[in-house]
Amino acid sequence: MTVQHGLSWFALKQEIEDFLYREADLLDQRQFHDWLDLLAEDLVYFMPIRRNVKFGQHAEKENTRQGEGISWFDEDKWTLGKRVEQILTGVHYAEEPLSRVTHMVSNVRLLDVRPSVDDPAEVTVGCRFLVHQNRVEYETQTFIGRRTDILRRHDGGWLIVRRELILEQNVLLAKNLSILF
Repeated sequence: MTVQHGLSWFALKQEIEDFLYREADLLDQRQFHDWLDLLAEDLVYFMPIRRNVKFGQHAEKENTRQGEGISWFDEDKWTLGKRVEQILTGVHYAEEPLSRVTHMVSNVRLLDVRPSVDDPAEVTVGCRFLVHQNRVEYETQTFIGRRTDILRRHDGGWLIVRRELILEQNVLLAKNLSILF
């Protein structure tokens, strides 16, 4: 992205960071319906499975591809809504009692702004995340990775149009992936 780092760039970056921090707070406070309101109707929510591959094959083979084979998540807004409904029934075996979760977002970067910084309609954002989950007395998981989000301007705010999550592990030690990222 070739963007002059003027005042409007910094203002946009701060606006996007505030959006991502607010989103993390909604998830941490279990305000799942408010979180769903931040998702576009045409959302793509994807987390590939990572593989150990030979040197030189990382770009081509390290991550599974969307729509091809298996992934940890390949969802849309409807399926995420169903997951939220299931969690909020109070009888979800993997989330009863509900997990205590903390989402941390850092290294936020504006990767692309369309059509311009002065009039952004869609922004591609890269960041790093750390999600800490604690269930019952002794179950603790930490998920670390990077994320690329596409956000779309909507009614003076932002909606998440696409989220691709890359976990920095290829073997998942958690018993389940019932939390939301």
